[in-house]
Amino acid sequence: MIQAKIADMYTNLCASRSYLYSVARASSSGHVNRKDCAAVILYCAENATKAALDAIQILGGNGYINDYSTGRLLRDAKLYEIGAGTSEIRRMVISRAITEQYS
Repeated sequence: MIQAKIADMYTNLCASRSYLYSVARASSSGHVNRKDCAAVILYCAENATKAALDAIQILGGNGYINDYSTGRLLRDAKLYEIGAGTSEIRRMVISRAITEQYS
């Protein structure tokens, strides 16, 4: 259902913004760590890719043609996942920080 996809896209956008702003505030006050930085990049990048894929699915065949910007949005979103280190690397950084914290 298209309405559900749009609602999910909006909810994920709000959650991503909130998480990003929270980490940015912590960073500006000097309370930043690798785990949170990697986690916010991972979360926002994967949500951006999911939103772009959902937008293409909502538009159907038109999502693939160059008349719409959804194809470019998907390429840009995928770049966030691989540009500054892959999602797998970010997951390793997060898990190592957690295991170091609790071991």
